[in-house]
Amino acid sequence: MRTLLSSSACIVMLAACADVSMPAYRQPEAPVKTGWSQSQQAEATVTAPAAISPEWWKEFQDPVLDSLVERAIAGNFDVKVLASRIRVAQAQIGEARAGALPTLEAGAGASFEKSTGQKFSKQFNLGTQVNWDIDIWGKVEKGAQAQTAEYRATEADWRAGYLTLVSDVATTYFQILQFDEQIAQQKKTLDKNRQILSTFEAMLQNGLVPQTRVLQQRAEINRLSNDLLELDRLRKLAGNALSTLLGVPAGEFNLPTGQLQQKVQLPPVPAGLPSDLLKRRPDIVAAEYRVLSAYDLVGQAKLAQLPSVSLTGRGGTASFGLGSLLKSFTLGLLPSINFPIFDSGVKARIKTSEAQGEVAQQEYRRTVMGAFEEVENALVNLDSHKKQRIELQQQVDSLNVVAAQIQAQLKEGLVSQLELFETERSLLGAQLALLANHQQLLSDTVTLYKALGGGWPTVEVANEASGDAVKSR
Repeated sequence: MRTLLSSSACIVMLAACADVSMPAYRQPEAPVKTGWSQSQQAEATVTAPAAISPEWWKEFQDPVLDSLVERAIAGNFDVKVLASRIRVAQAQIGEARAGALPTLEAGAGASFEKSTGQKFSKQFNLGTQVNWDIDIWGKVEKGAQAQTAEYRATEADWRAGYLTLVSDVATTYFQILQFDEQIAQQKKTLDKNRQILSTFEAMLQNGLVPQTRVLQQRAEINRLSNDLLELDRLRKLAGNALSTLLGVPAGEFNLPTGQLQQKVQLPPVPAGLPSDLLKRRPDIVAAEYRVLSAYDLVGQAKLAQLPSVSLTGRGGTASFGLGSLLKSFTLGLLPSINFPIFDSGVKARIKTSEAQGEVAQQEYRRTVMGAFEEVENALVNLDSHKKQRIELQQQVDSLNVVAAQIQAQLKEGLVSQLELFETERSLLGAQLALLANHQQLLSDTVTLYKALGGGWPTVEVANEASGDAVKSR
C-alpha cells in the first residue's frame, strides 16, 4: 500500500511539472470580406442556405444534363477513390482508439529432448498474457479525436471532388453542344463561301474580277475547311473527356448532337449574395478540419510527457504430460509506471506537431484567399459577359435587318448576289460570337456555383470541436 501511495504521489508531482495545457480551439484567423465587389450595390436578398439549391445543376433545366450528372456520380472513379479514402479514415479512428484497449495473447508449446545416456524427456506448456496501457490522461483519445477530424476532412474532400465532378460534367457538356452548333454554322458559312467562289469564277470568265480575287476566295474556303476539321477534332476530344467523367472508356460514349442555345437555359443568379457563402465550400471545410487535427495532435504530443501506467497479467501451466497439464495453474499481475524523466523524442515531437499545426493554418488561409479570388473572378466574368451579350445581340439584330434589306434589294435588282453573300457571312460570324458568349455565360454560372461551394450546408468546425471535447470528458 505504501508503495502504491508513493507511486501515486510521484505521478501527481510529474504531471504537475509537465506543461500539457492547451488553449481552446479557435478558427484560424484569416482575411474576411464584407461583400462581393459585383454585389455591393445590392444588399443580401437571400440567406446562404437558400442561395444555391443542393441540386443546383437542375437550374439549367436540361434533362440530358441531369442524367449525365447522375451517371457521373455513380460511375466516376475519382469520386470512388475519395469515397474509399473516407472508409480508410473511418477505420483509422477505430485503430487509434484501439490503443486504449487491453490485448490478450495465448500460446501453447511443447519441448522434446534426448541426450546421450539420458532418458527421452518431454514437456508441455500453456500460457496467456494480458497487457493494458491505461489511458489515464486521455492521450489515446486525443489521437482518436485528431483522426476523427481527419475523417471529417476526407468527407469534405469527397464533397469537393463531387462538386468538381458535377462542374466538369456541366462545362464539358456545354462545350460539346457549342461545338455542335459551331460545326453546323461553319458548314453554312462554308456553303456560302463556295457559292461566292462560284460567283467569282463566273465573273472571272467575263473579265469582271481579277484571278487573284478567285484565288483569295479559294484560300478562304481552305481556311474554313481547316477550321471545320479542327472543330470536329475538339468535339471528339470533349466527348472523350465526358466519357472519362462518366466512368466510361473513351470512345464508347457518344453524346447526340444538340443545340446549346435551344437546350440549356441560363439560370438567374440572385443579387446581393451573402458574404458567408464560403462557409459551405468543401475545400475550406477540409482545410479547417486539418487545422483541428493538427491541434489535437499537439495535445497528444504534450500528454506524452506524463507518466504511463500499464498492467500485465500472466497465467500459465506446464507439465510433463498432457493429461496433467491443467492440474496446476500459475497467475501473476505486474503493474508498472513509466516516468519520462528525459526523452528528447517527446520534446521534438511537440515541436514538430506545433510546426505542422502552423502549416495547416497557413494552408487554411491560402485556401480562403484562393476562394475569394475564384468567387470574385466568377462574378466579374459573369457580369462582363452579360454586358457583352447585349452588344452581340444588338449586332446580330442589326445584321439581320441588313440581310433582310439586301435580300429585298436583290429581288429588285439593286444589288448583286455577291453582296448578299458577304452580308450573310458577316451575320454568321456574329451569330457564332453570340453562341460562344452563351456558352461562356453558362460556364461562368457553373464556376460561380462551384466557387460558392454548391449546395452543401454550412459547417462550423469550432462548434464540432467543442462538442468532441465535451464528449471526451
